[in-house]
Amino acid sequence: MARAKVSIIGAGRVGSTTAQILAYKELCDIVLWNRTAETAEGIALDLNESAPIFGFDVNIEGTGDFSSISGSEIVAVTVGAQRKEGMSREDLLATNSGILRGVCEQVKRYAPESKLVVITNPLDSMVLLAKSVTGFPKQRVMGMAGILDSSRFREFIAKELGASVSDISALVLGGHGDFMVPLPRYTTVGGTPVDELLSKEKLAKIVERTRNAGAEIIKLEKESSAFYAPAASLALMIEAMLKDKKMTLPCAAYLEGEYGIRDIFMGVPVVLGANGIEKVVELKLKDDEKALVKLSAEKIMGSVRGLKLN
Repeated sequence: MARAKVSIIGAGRVGSTTAQILAYKELCDIVLWNRTAETAEGIALDLNESAPIFGFDVNIEGTGDFSSISGSEIVAVTVGAQRKEGMSREDLLATNSGILRGVCEQVKRYAPESKLVVITNPLDSMVLLAKSVTGFPKQRVMGMAGILDSSRFREFIAKELGASVSDISALVLGGHGDFMVPLPRYTTVGGTPVDELLSKEKLAKIVERTRNAGAEIIKLEKESSAFYAPAASLALMIEAMLKDKKMTLPCAAYLEGEYGIRDIFMGVPVVLGANGIEKVVELKLKDDEKALVKLSAEKIMGSVRGLKLN
């Protein structure tokens, strides 16, 4: 059986680490595209030379030619300017919208049947732009953020409790940024609700740290933003689709009335399978949770107003 083909646009730290994870798992053949072709070619060569050691049999191609993405089942877009210390994700809107528009025009041309995953910031606005440029149906366009935010929430809870991250189930809704909405009520540790194990004060501190987790890493690393956890989150989405796992994962999805929200992408639980986003899962939220989700949506709408979609 022929392997699926996945293309990663951008050979920076997130893109190259995602390629590494996909290769080690033998999930697919990989095309790694970069504006500077030699960079992508060098990374691909390095990864291919590790194959005999790790024992994976996939082909990794580095290129600067967009035609190489033809036939891709999934295209993941990781290109874009990174945040610097003191910047918000919204500060990247003007720069990254121009970059993403050009990339999506090429995806539409060479991989019109692909499923498109965007991680470029500001995430929710950029996924909407990707849908507008490509004209792809909503099931085949999505953003990676909720998995990352939920993973950070789980890690901070695990450290606070001295528990295994594997025992923690957590969910973060809303936009990717300061107005993400962690849901302690839907968070459990070995089946026990987290609010029975942590005080409101400690939970509030963890929620706040989750919202600022990306900025915390930028402050520490100075010249780099997070890439290990984002790459792992992206790889999980790709695996769920390639294996048709029907996994329920928090992703940025296009909403048409779900949660009372329309015409934007926002982080919500979805069923992810071979067809892309196969279902948006609507949780029963309390009034205070609904208010936070609504506020998050309003912030996304404010960002979208500054975006030229056509």
